[in-house]
Amino acid sequence: MSDATEPWLIVGLGNPGPEYAANRHNVGFMVADLLAERIGGKFKRAQKAQAQVVEGRMGPPGPENRRVILAKPMSYMNLSGGPVTALRDFYKVPTDHIVAIHDELDIDYGTLRLKLGGGDNGHNGLKSMTKSMGADYHRVRFGIGRPPGRMQVADFVLKDFSPTERKELAYLVDRAADSVECLLAEGLERAQSAYNS
Repeated sequence: MSDATEPWLIVGLGNPGPEYAANRHNVGFMVADLLAERIGGKFKRAQKAQAQVVEGRMGPPGPENRRVILAKPMSYMNLSGGPVTALRDFYKVPTDHIVAIHDELDIDYGTLRLKLGGGDNGHNGLKSMTKSMGADYHRVRFGIGRPPGRMQVADFVLKDFSPTERKELAYLVDRAADSVECLLAEGLERAQSAYNS
């Protein structure tokens, strides 16, 4: 197990470009943007990886305060593993100090689930990360539900949230950001009991 002084790499998964910005698949970017705002940072292009990063500290002053690197890979979703691995190596982050924030089809809209390790459940961003560095990283899974009727999964995740979903979206993104802060400050079990629904 890594020690408390080591940095954390918090990765919001999504696709770069304005045409994808409000898609369901980009909820990881939305949470990362809010976390950057909370620590008072602005995303800049990373020198050593195809990603945008913000460095800062998260959590209350004292032993729970953590050094963090927030990242948004600027490859497409299915190539996320390359940039994340480059950042991990550059900042010397242990794999168990990496958190991927991503959309999750098999959970109802707005439901959060935090976990360490596990499969990729068909999620291309996780598949790429796991292929690059193994599966022993944390995940904050943001439920988006299944596509209605016969809609293809690819079409569903690359569509914007519906008007009904958007009414709650800011609150849910806020809650997901809170869960990341709780995970870093208080550990996985506390975060799971507070936020897993």
